[in-house]
Amino acid sequence: MSLKALELQIAIPKTFDAGKLADQHHQNVIGQQVDAHEALKKEIKKKQLQVSDTEETEKITDHNQQQKEHEENLSKERHQEKDEKEAQHPFKGNFIDFSG
Repeated sequence: MSLKALELQIAIPKTFDAGKLADQHHQNVIGQQVDAHEALKKEIKKKQLQVSDTEETEKITDHNQQQKEHEENLSKERHQEKDEKEAQHPFKGNFIDFSG
């Protein structure tokens, strides 16, 4: 494909314009990528801080839960001891057959 002189007068300036537009588009894409990267960094940092706060809350909740379980175990033991003392009574809870 050969170009005539008149066609070159039109094609060469348009090539420069197209090159400028392509460069501007490339710069915009790079700028958007940088902005997206910065936003992603901020989001990751925010999520990392939220996880740390949650872990501290879990520790407190876990400690409270352990205390409750310990108290429940103590009350169960006391209740069992009380039941054992009542079960040792010589007459209560025993069936005595007097027919005989």
